[in-house]
Amino acid sequence: MNYKRFWIMLSMVIISIFLLNAAAPRPDEGMWTFDNPPLKLLKDKYGFEPTQEWLDHIRLSSVRFNDGGSGSFVSMDGLALTNHHVARGQLQKMSTPEKDYVKDGFYANTQADEIKCADLELNVLQSMDNVTDRIMKVVKKAKNDKEALELRNAESAKIEKESLKKTGFRSDIVTLYNGGEYWIYRYKKYTDVRLVFAPEGGIAFYGGDPDNFTYPRYDLDMAIFRVYENDKPIHPKHFLQWSEKGADDGELVFVSGNPGSTERLSTIAQLEFLRDYQLPIILKSLNRRIEMLKQYSLRGKEETRQAASLIFGMENSLKANQGEYKGLLDKNIFEKKQKEEKDFLALIANNPEWQKEFGGAWEAIAEASKKQSANFKPMIFRNLRGSRMAQLALMTVQYVAEVTKPDGERLEGFHDAQLETFKFNLFSPAPVYPQLEEFRMTDGFKETIEELGAEDPFVKTLLNGKTPEEVAKELIGGTKMADPEFRKKLVEGGQKAIDASDDPMIIAAKKVDPFVREMRKKMEDEVQSITASAGEKIGKARFAAYGKSTYPDANFTLRLTYGTVKGYSMNGTIAPSKTTFYGLYDRYYSFDTKPPFNLPQRYLDGKDKLDLTTPMNFVATLDVVGGNSGSPVINKKGELVGLVFDGNIESLVGSYVYDEETNRTVSVHSQAMIEAIRKLYNANGLVDELTAREPKK
Repeated sequence: MNYKRFWIMLSMVIISIFLLNAAAPRPDEGMWTFDNPPLKLLKDKYGFEPTQEWLDHIRLSSVRFNDGGSGSFVSMDGLALTNHHVARGQLQKMSTPEKDYVKDGFYANTQADEIKCADLELNVLQSMDNVTDRIMKVVKKAKNDKEALELRNAESAKIEKESLKKTGFRSDIVTLYNGGEYWIYRYKKYTDVRLVFAPEGGIAFYGGDPDNFTYPRYDLDMAIFRVYENDKPIHPKHFLQWSEKGADDGELVFVSGNPGSTERLSTIAQLEFLRDYQLPIILKSLNRRIEMLKQYSLRGKEETRQAASLIFGMENSLKANQGEYKGLLDKNIFEKKQKEEKDFLALIANNPEWQKEFGGAWEAIAEASKKQSANFKPMIFRNLRGSRMAQLALMTVQYVAEVTKPDGERLEGFHDAQLETFKFNLFSPAPVYPQLEEFRMTDGFKETIEELGAEDPFVKTLLNGKTPEEVAKELIGGTKMADPEFRKKLVEGGQKAIDASDDPMIIAAKKVDPFVREMRKKMEDEVQSITASAGEKIGKARFAAYGKSTYPDANFTLRLTYGTVKGYSMNGTIAPSKTTFYGLYDRYYSFDTKPPFNLPQRYLDGKDKLDLTTPMNFVATLDVVGGNSGSPVINKKGELVGLVFDGNIESLVGSYVYDEETNRTVSVHSQAMIEAIRKLYNANGLVDELTAREPKK
């Protein structure tokens, strides 16, 4: 054999493969931080490179709904757009037995009619700084993982406090790339937020749970708030102008939002923990609680109203978690993740310096995951579950104890930089429903007994020989924790007031607190301290091997993703890139007008007013997960062309992998929102404000 010729030919083959792969366009994947946007990928694939001015405008127009969701400023007078299902918690808190805003919707004809939210905080990301070197300099002094965690937490709290004092902005330490980087994110915070518009629940969540996480869809899942400061509407310098044309098939679009959580960089051991322990327990508990709430709803109309939003949230979580669980059980997906880790480990092993510095991190996480598995049930069930008043009591008990400690030694959530938000939630005037609380707490105790056993120390301490029904009745019936003024007096009175209190819920919280702290300490010492140190090593190894050519896992911080408006193959046919109002009415009649495919009366009476060819929902190859709900869909001009509200069923494995062929984000079309608001709700003033291009004279 001519070996010289052989090696020349082999080299040519390798180069050809490399060039083919290099030429092949990368999928529209990634939840990119704004400090590291995918500029080259966008330029190479789409010929579009966002300017820094464009990126800053999008970032400052984007809003995080701190109770779990995303949104955007959409007018010069402080209107903020999000989903109805993101707003649902606030709509529920505004509602009464006489007026159900979730079901019936709302429109404020004037600013004086706008309804203030009980406890909604909005965040706008102002700036970000990399503080990795500062934190790692402190962590290097640690003698072991436990001490490293303590030093890391203390330095993080110190940085947050310094930033808050210097800027006045909410300041959060953000961990990226599993600990490869630490950043300080600073947010302008708004807490005076008022409801302007929400459609009826029947059109916002059209098709109900059967249609959830599916496509084609026909939802007007939107809500609009106005943001105030000093009792006056704000006038944001940056807001998204409304595209009345909306998104076209094949068009490049972007999403700027706050994806909640992904596990794409997790180790195989961590994924096995999710598959074998966490998700099965969560799914079992969600199924149980949904059934329990449905039983409560049978008591009457008011009970149905009280439980409706809880059922909605749990059914949504159930379907999402089922999709994630199915993904981890999928042999092809899991083998793909195993190969990714194997290839990564091979790169490390082939470099002696890398192996010396980073080797052993994966084994350490595997050992920590075993301990996490053993402690997971006690961590979940040793708590007062099913009652908001119980959680408020525990928050109160822990607050008065934690604020007496040095800032760096406190539990997470009680650092000086976090206290304003903490007290905003603790003193919320949101209503509670004692009968529902008692019903849920009773079942919570029963579930804890089933999972931990009647002889568990927590069970024996809390029940003390009594039945779950008896204890729940005593606690809910005797407490004053529903009153925010009572909670304020306890906080102002400090530890002395807590010790002297005869409120049964406070007494119970004092019994629960040691169990919560014990499990938290156990998880910190045996799991978190190890995974944090090992995660930092893996993060550094990833940078050494791949640089910053990829994106970090989602963690409810602002991210930019991109894709194209595009249908996909499904069920042996093709799903179109858009649906129309025609399709909405077809679905209504195809199901013989029966729930959950019935329509609000307004949509029956006003059908002839609508242009039924108007696009209603659309899909795009945008890489999003839970937390992105309410995110704006934006075109190259920086205009709002849609509103993210869901993903298709194929997207539920997106926590672990992304597949451009089938993964789709489902959004409300900008044309549909204007068409409905103007012609069905007669809210011309609102449409004029949304579509205004110039300041009012």
